[in-house]
Amino acid sequence: MGELPLRRRARQLVEAQQFDAACEVLELLAREIPDNPAVRMDLAAVLLRCGRLRDSTAQLLKAADLPDMQPELAMQIARGLVYGGEIVAARACLDRLESRPHLPVALLAEQAHMRWNMREIPAARRLVDRAIAAGADSPREHHLRAMLMQFAGELDGAASILDACLQRWPAFGDAALARSSLRRQTPQNHHLDFLSHQLERLPVATDAPAELANRAAFEACMFKELDDLGRDEEAWQALARCNALMHQVTPYDPEGESALVDALIEASASLGRRSGPDEPDAEGPQPIFIVGMPRSGTTLLDRMLSSHSQVTSAGEITDFIRQLRCVTDVPPQGAQALLHAVERSPGADMAELGARYLAQTRWRAQGRRYFVDKLPTNIRMVAHIRHALPYARILHMVRDPMEVCFSNFSVMFGNISPYSYDQHALAHYYGQYARLAQHWRATMPDAMLEVSYADLVRTPEAALHQVLEYCGLAMEDACFHPERNDTPVATPSNIQVREPIHARGLDRWQRYAQHLGVLREAMARIV
Repeated sequence: MGELPLRRRARQLVEAQQFDAACEVLELLAREIPDNPAVRMDLAAVLLRCGRLRDSTAQLLKAADLPDMQPELAMQIARGLVYGGEIVAARACLDRLESRPHLPVALLAEQAHMRWNMREIPAARRLVDRAIAAGADSPREHHLRAMLMQFAGELDGAASILDACLQRWPAFGDAALARSSLRRQTPQNHHLDFLSHQLERLPVATDAPAELANRAAFEACMFKELDDLGRDEEAWQALARCNALMHQVTPYDPEGESALVDALIEASASLGRRSGPDEPDAEGPQPIFIVGMPRSGTTLLDRMLSSHSQVTSAGEITDFIRQLRCVTDVPPQGAQALLHAVERSPGADMAELGARYLAQTRWRAQGRRYFVDKLPTNIRMVAHIRHALPYARILHMVRDPMEVCFSNFSVMFGNISPYSYDQHALAHYYGQYARLAQHWRATMPDAMLEVSYADLVRTPEAALHQVLEYCGLAMEDACFHPERNDTPVATPSNIQVREPIHARGLDRWQRYAQHLGVLREAMARIV
């Protein structure tokens, strides 16, 4: 059977959802024309539909090495490599693509967004600037450019872009939210009239998730600016409206969260199979993990640590979970993917997991001895990290339960944190976090060092001395001045951590205590 009949047969089998049979046809086709990247892409896609992540990624790696590939196809391959945990190969693919002259504007913009998703902020900035210079003119690209400038500390430039963006697209909630977050509002300098006017114009009777989320963004702006101005009752009403909308858009799944924690606890008792050494590889930089509840002070600790001459920050990267999915052969599809990976993990080689993680992340160290992996939700991965990278340092940020929960409740994270938009959901999520953290303490008492947020901001010298000693680092004065750290920071705390260390975040929730009865009662039962 020739090339065209094989292609036609494979397409028919895919349409009939006979994916195993389609794989056989496409594997035959790949053997006949091994240098055709489109065939390998098709085979990779079908293998992924069969749940064979590693085989799918292997086909993408072969395709990525083929010469003279069409730019659009190269982007698809790079995207697939990221999904498969092959970050180094994806970067190489994007580097080759970026070096080509006369790329389409849309492709430049897509590369910028992909680099940002990989937390390559300078590269994303370079590409989005190039895309806009070449004619990209959508609100999405202007917003990304402003965000990247904000992350780099260029606040005036970011403000100018966001002002211009909102003049052209006044109903663009993400831009409004970014502008409100750039600085503390004052009675002489705020945007309340503009925000009120836009809220009056936005549709109310809608079930469209995008429209609901956009309205929520404007309500989040109202909360931020009213909170800055000390108008607490009005601020609370705006926050309540925002979170009600987001809770509708991204409902929380308590059963799913509980099942994940149950699976993590059960799997942790069965991990341990390793095919490699337990000692660190002296030839390369080592990770320092910072974990905890979101909004617990992880960004501040990250900035303090990465001010050290031997440490840099990789930011909030998802590489460890990507590699866990890879070694357990679980495609990153759907809410159950992490649960399935955890359930399979007792049968996985933990040394391979650690080796893959290092191979895909060490480039982020930029020549330093250590790099900080600051993904708070890696609190779930403590047992896996300890078995895969037994020499890695894990720092667990802990913060007063009401403080950290209100801080989550008061920030709009989009669709990545459904737990944060409802007091019952937030209490449940915190309860599961606390249950898991306590299990780690009980079963692996030496697995991580707990760092108190209150101590870090009140007595930073004593708290940081303990952290540095745990990490095997000497004290350096620069660590006490995170505001001088000029590397990009891409979290909701990016403005606060450009200030000297302060304790203003302590007990902020008490301004709204009368509205937080559900949360207070739940926290009393948990702690």
